[in-house]
Amino acid sequence: MKRYFIIPFALCVFILMGCQNQKKESEMKEEKLEETNQMTSYSYSLAQWSLHREIETGKLDPFDFPKVAKELGFNAVEWVNQLYEKEIDSMGLDAVIERWKEESEKHGIENVLIMVDHAGDLSDSDKDRRDKAIEMHKKYVDAAAYLGCHAIRVNTFGSYDPKEWTETTYDGLKRLSEYAATKNISVLAENHGWYSSDPRILMPVIEKINLPNCGTLADFGNWCIKRVTNEKWSDCAEVYPDKYEGFEQLMKKAQAVSAKAYEFDENGNETTLDFERFMQIIKDSGYDGYISVEYEHETLNERDGIRATLALLKKHAN
Repeated sequence: MKRYFIIPFALCVFILMGCQNQKKESEMKEEKLEETNQMTSYSYSLAQWSLHREIETGKLDPFDFPKVAKELGFNAVEWVNQLYEKEIDSMGLDAVIERWKEESEKHGIENVLIMVDHAGDLSDSDKDRRDKAIEMHKKYVDAAAYLGCHAIRVNTFGSYDPKEWTETTYDGLKRLSEYAATKNISVLAENHGWYSSDPRILMPVIEKINLPNCGTLADFGNWCIKRVTNEKWSDCAEVYPDKYEGFEQLMKKAQAVSAKAYEFDENGNETTLDFERFMQIIKDSGYDGYISVEYEHETLNERDGIRATLALLKKHAN
């Protein structure tokens, strides 16, 4: 004779609820893991300055930059206009920009930003020269919009008088940013020397401008705030006291990050900069844009230096 066991209704409900709770807990764990992966997964771009020695010696045609970037595993690039000065003189800026667009599209490369040099100083103490610098930079704002970039990087050297530097930098950055806003382009001040490398002075200017498209490009390196002479790249006389604290300040308004690297040991670690600490600051800031690879030394050939920098960034990203 068959026997039938009747499970109490309350027990069925208990089992059903337990299964549902386990399912919810599993889904929550998956969502948490996905959130963590999103937080620690970054996209990397290649800064053209990483190849400046190959370009300057004629080993590499500067227009082949997107091709080389693709070969090195990148899908995005950051252009450096000073590496095209001969081409701009002979072809004109518009023709150079058109070649950038053609080459990036040919190799399936995204254009992230343009690093603008030798186009005048937006912090120049002389208003006429500052006005000319703003007008020249507008051409690169237009170029960035045409290429599909999100920003241009600018220089703010100015003078060694902090009060004067604050006033001229505010004027130059604000007026250029107001124009760039009409093109949906951001204007980013990099810690690139002089008071631009002193967040105690730079960040109040950015905050006072208070425009969403005016921010910083935070660089791991470049912490010299005073030079021995008035030459922009003479020997350093004074360095910002804490590069990690300074980088943390810059990340508050960062719309781009440059991971500069110099020398590596046999384990692939950078010997002059703590990449793990920099990456933790980036994570803590909530930044989710591109991190640019910028190798700048001669102990490795440029392509090996680029590979080493990218590998170290990926190691500490997780």
